[in-house]
Amino acid sequence: MMSNIKDKIPSFVDAHREELVSLSHRIHENPELSGEEFQAMGWQVELYRKHGFEIETGLGGLKTSFLARRKGKSPGPVIAFLAEYDALAGIGHACGHNIIAAGAAGAALGLSKLIGELDGEIWVIGCPEEEKGCGKIHLLRAGVFDRVDFVLEIHPANRNIVSRGSVACADIEVEYFGKAAHSSLPSEGVNALSALILLFNQVDMLRQTWNTWWVPRANGIIEEGGKATNIITPYAKGAFLLRAKHKKHLLAMIDDLLKVAGTSATSVGATVKTSISEIDAEVIPNKTMGRKFAENMKRLGEEMTLPAPDERKGSSDVGNVSYKVPTIHEYIQILYTGEITHTVAFRDAAISARADEAVLLAAKGMAMTAYDLLTDANLREEVNREFREEVVPLQALEARENEPCGDIFSREP
Repeated sequence: MMSNIKDKIPSFVDAHREELVSLSHRIHENPELSGEEFQAMGWQVELYRKHGFEIETGLGGLKTSFLARRKGKSPGPVIAFLAEYDALAGIGHACGHNIIAAGAAGAALGLSKLIGELDGEIWVIGCPEEEKGCGKIHLLRAGVFDRVDFVLEIHPANRNIVSRGSVACADIEVEYFGKAAHSSLPSEGVNALSALILLFNQVDMLRQTWNTWWVPRANGIIEEGGKATNIITPYAKGAFLLRAKHKKHLLAMIDDLLKVAGTSATSVGATVKTSISEIDAEVIPNKTMGRKFAENMKRLGEEMTLPAPDERKGSSDVGNVSYKVPTIHEYIQILYTGEITHTVAFRDAAISARADEAVLLAAKGMAMTAYDLLTDANLREEVNREFREEVVPLQALEARENEPCGDIFSREP
């Protein structure tokens, strides 16, 4: 049985239903791209100020980031709910970030009714630029998460899932520089496009050497391949998205690609420049927190499921957060078909009656789980023991990511 105090949290969240649904709909109806989420940030900050939260904005140099905070009666654990609110170019909120933002708000507002009697703090960290820009990595490097003890986030999906995790990913741009010549005298030039085509062929060969227990992904496009067929192409540019189950495998894939980018250039006499984005680490879900969240959701009438073995997963900068602090990034169903995120169907579902219900369910489940963490020292120790055993050994890999976030760095093999 839930404690009498914890039992009150769902009704505390329901008391804010109109505000939460309105916030979700306003963000959905006014999609803003990564780094441009000024309205979405403003609406959230306005809501938190109205309910007595301390506010900071512009964290980590991100103009559309914010921190909303309420302190308990004395120092204790810091629980952070994460809000995302950027949209996708051309398709709007097809990832349902409006639900993430409103769900985080509901969790914070619901739990704020109790925090004055508890030890600790509740935070909402407004995390912009998830779709493009790695906003959470900016915030990590700025120390925003240094005082956080536990992180909770909910993402809309096509089914209820806990402990799903994600995969690591990175973007790589490759530019080749050759020499123009008339196509009637190709030996007078250096064909940059030939180098790029050779690179694509070598990437196809690399797939055979990469770890096969979970198939890595390497998708690429030619962004610039020449201006005219009668000119030997002096400049060519390609872009690749690499994914792997673990960051350590992704780093090896990146090294392999950089090497063959160099050999492709040497083969035709071109020069090469490679630019690597920030690396989104895989999400390492804290299963102890996930089980507690699933218990609370069951009390709310929602059954959570575990992911299928080796099911395909996306990527998110919340993975980097999970390397820093115990984290859950669970999934709430908003549609009942096989449709996945980044589709028109998912965008439309993100403003449906079920989506509105998902906002409230996410808020209640997170708030109840946060209450458990604030009041149960044994639970906190179990969560932290799992983190020490599963995540701390991987943290040394963070040393590979020491370039400034947002400024794509370059390597010349």
